[in-house]
Amino acid sequence: MSKNQRNIGQKLKSYKRTPFSFLMMLLVMLSAVITFAVLIFLIAYVLINGVPYLKPSLFSFTYTSENASLMPALINTIIMTLLSLVIAVPFGIFSAIFLVEYAKRGNKFVEVIRLTTETLQGIPSIVYGLFGMLFFVSTYGWGFSILAGAFTLSIMVLPLIMRSTEEALKAVPDSYREGSFGLGAGKLRTVFRIVLPSAIPGILAGVILAVGRIVGETAALIYTAGTVADIPNSVLDSGRTLAVHMYNLASEGLYMDQAYATAVILLVLVVGINTLSGFLAKKLTKA
Repeated sequence: MSKNQRNIGQKLKSYKRTPFSFLMMLLVMLSAVITFAVLIFLIAYVLINGVPYLKPSLFSFTYTSENASLMPALINTIIMTLLSLVIAVPFGIFSAIFLVEYAKRGNKFVEVIRLTTETLQGIPSIVYGLFGMLFFVSTYGWGFSILAGAFTLSIMVLPLIMRSTEEALKAVPDSYREGSFGLGAGKLRTVFRIVLPSAIPGILAGVILAVGRIVGETAALIYTAGTVADIPNSVLDSGRTLAVHMYNLASEGLYMDQAYATAVILLVLVVGINTLSGFLAKKLTKA
């Protein structure tokens, strides 16, 4: 009898002694199978309904009622994502560094910041959209623009980046810090040369989640960036992202085929960003 067969036999005996454990194992396996099956079904459904309608006219740089091009929305999505990350990532990372590395443990102010961050994570996106419309669009006078949408989204994803960075920094062993201090490095040098590079995989995980939320957001952008289906000449011009483009096509009911095709491009974009981020995380970790 092989070693694997003996291990399986021992597990079966242990499950017979504890039927509840066997039942929990079945429930866990069933949950995993159902989750995987639902994911595969969604991906297959989108691909089957969208791939046949990926035509060259969909990638025209000018949107018309005949082609319902998604290219302007794709370009707007990339611009919106990059601009939002440029605003949110530095604030999120530096805030997390302050909370973990510089703030005293047990500080009441730190607890208030963490409570506020967790509260902001639970606010619906429509509330962010209304805030962005009242503050950036109306009060600041930016109008419906890419800039107003980017600032609104940066506020929305800031708690996510901040909390993920904070957890990544906490996961770095204290021995790294102690070794750096023992070699004569200062606090700032230790943070940016030792701690922060070690936490990059966790930070990138938070950034990936933020990108997914930015790319898939609609409610907040309808009230801030608008729904103009053109490539903006500047960040103060209005423009729709892929998610908003898909929503508008589906709500009109006249371009359902193009909406499914847009969903395929959106799916490919998210998978591509996740793959690229994972590749960069591995490269930076090895370096």
